[in-house]
Amino acid sequence: MTRLENILTPGRSLVNVPGGSKKRVLEQIANLIGRDLPDLDSQDIFESLIAREKLGSTGFGNGIAIPHCRLPGCIEPISALLRLDAAVDFDAIDGAPVDLLFVLLVPEAATDAHLELLRQIASMLDRADVRERLRQANSSEQLYKVVVDVQNQNAA
Repeated sequence: MTRLENILTPGRSLVNVPGGSKKRVLEQIANLIGRDLPDLDSQDIFESLIAREKLGSTGFGNGIAIPHCRLPGCIEPISALLRLDAAVDFDAIDGAPVDLLFVLLVPEAATDAHLELLRQIASMLDRADVRERLRQANSSEQLYKVVVDVQNQNAA
């Protein structure tokens, strides 16, 4: 089973990202992944994320969003984690603005494994203690370490 820390990197775990708007945040996610993985086009990532949001918000409640999409040219799942400096309106189920975003990009031929990754992300972020630790992280490394620690606890 793919573990989240294998598809996330400290370089794609960012704290105090300027928010602004839902669209701006999705644009920043696309640029971040596009810079990190030059094989992927940031414009394609952005358009795919926007298209997915049009189907229904990925705002999950409790200040969390899990933007995700299938991406042409994506070979294996890719993840990013952002904590915004100020929460933005994300049309979330509970109406609360979002300050934590866990992004998942998967290949076009998405499988049960990808649904399992989404489930892992959702169940991790469903825990108040985990959300608290993510919100208190002061660096990319700390943010990433929270995810690794939670995965290790779950595996124990």
